[in-house]
Amino acid sequence: MSKRERISPVDTAWLRMDRPNNLMMIVGIMMFDEPMDYARLRRTLEARLLPYRRFRQKVVHDATGAWWEDDEDFDLDGHLHHAALPAGDQKVELQKMAAELMSTPLDPNRPLWSYHLVDSYDGGSALVVRIHHCIADGIALIGVVLSLTDTAPDAPERPGPPLEMASEDGPDSFFWNRVFEPVTQGMISAINMSTHAWLKYFELLTHPGQVLDYSRQGVGMAAELGKLLIMPADSQTRFKGKPGGTKAVAWSEPMPLTEIKAVGKALGCSVNDLLLSAVAGAMRAYLAECGDPLDGVEVRALVPVNMRSQADEGKLGNRFGLVTLLLPVYMENPFERVFEVRRRMDELKGSYQPVVALGILAATGLAPKFVQDIVLDILANKASAVMTNVPGPPQPLYMAGAHLAQQMVWVPQSGDVGIGVSILSYNGKVQFGLVTDRHFVTDPEKIVSRFQPEFEKLVYALLLEPWEELRTPEEIAQSLEEELAVGQCAPASKPRAPRRKPPAAAEAAGEASPSRAD
Repeated sequence: MSKRERISPVDTAWLRMDRPNNLMMIVGIMMFDEPMDYARLRRTLEARLLPYRRFRQKVVHDATGAWWEDDEDFDLDGHLHHAALPAGDQKVELQKMAAELMSTPLDPNRPLWSYHLVDSYDGGSALVVRIHHCIADGIALIGVVLSLTDTAPDAPERPGPPLEMASEDGPDSFFWNRVFEPVTQGMISAINMSTHAWLKYFELLTHPGQVLDYSRQGVGMAAELGKLLIMPADSQTRFKGKPGGTKAVAWSEPMPLTEIKAVGKALGCSVNDLLLSAVAGAMRAYLAECGDPLDGVEVRALVPVNMRSQADEGKLGNRFGLVTLLLPVYMENPFERVFEVRRRMDELKGSYQPVVALGILAATGLAPKFVQDIVLDILANKASAVMTNVPGPPQPLYMAGAHLAQQMVWVPQSGDVGIGVSILSYNGKVQFGLVTDRHFVTDPEKIVSRFQPEFEKLVYALLLEPWEELRTPEEIAQSLEEELAVGQCAPASKPRAPRRKPPAAAEAAGEASPSRAD
């Protein structure tokens, strides 16, 4: 008899979150600048991926819930596919293929993943990877991908990681190890939670039987958890509505990370602040081109927050919470927008939202599915997008002997959310990726193509600002914020004549010029 392992409440929630118009798959594309040998790729997956037991297990259900079960009929060839793109623009055709796979369910009778090797892509190869979110979150899957790669093309074919140990937890320790431990790890960052909210949430975690009582009441549980999710909906734009289920994807060209860090240093902002501000600017530009109103428009994004501890290293499963970030799309001035994004991000630091979100997923994973749908819809209906920033390796990598030139990954959108924005760093560069439901946006490349110009507006406006005297980055940022407060800061479209380059930007220019990325 095949060995079984109960699926954790959080992973169960992700398993049951599939909808025909939004499938819960993490989809990635890896582009190689040289052809990849199919036989060697197959040997690499066999030696390095299959030791992760989840990739040899299927999901089975019974009256008590969902289980991981070894697939006695597992066949690697049922998950590794060979493909070729039709004639035409190779990037466009690869985007179409990825979008089609995003809209195609994985076989529920097999382990929930697939690899598609695309030959002759832009003189090399491409690899489209689909993995169901119930197997692992993005941070864990980056670790899985790294285990498949080498730092040199001629590295010997080596075995992968040891077999992931099965959980030996008994029923009493199950909820503690799967839910309460990572929540406790995040408790330090949750000190701003109101006493009442924290006590209610703490009670929910320490008394899982109470969760079952809530689940029997159905709507009562949704109402109780909904108290923690009360927030106004974001602006009604073309990014909101009922998704149709047909996807479209696009990605930008890589941008030098050193350039982004240099601008952030000059303004006293983080890389995330700058990139999220560029996303808001790109959305604004797209809405403006469509002739849509912009006054007061804000787009709320669900942003995953990693809650893994050192004890979680090398483990699969989902261990993250969520925060909600309102992007100030209505702001045209790039300085004003980036400082507002920074302010809002600072407010989220120490927020209890990630902790609560993790607990909600755990609680709904124990409840009937209809209760889960009610609860998660409360959150998803308040947002228009899912936005993730995944750190990749800083050095070049090789898989099956082929050099990895670019990579992109998209997280799924839950409920009726139809927009997904991904920011991924790799080998000293940053790329934006966008997935949209065609019912909302049929041409995501028109948004993606604006990410870099929006960032460059900030670069050029910064370099063209008048500087009366040498100042530190903190003084520069403070001066700009004061000018914005009284309406004295010139918009990027009408910069003042340059007088002197700010010292931080001048210093950074020696590392990276503000020219367009290759």
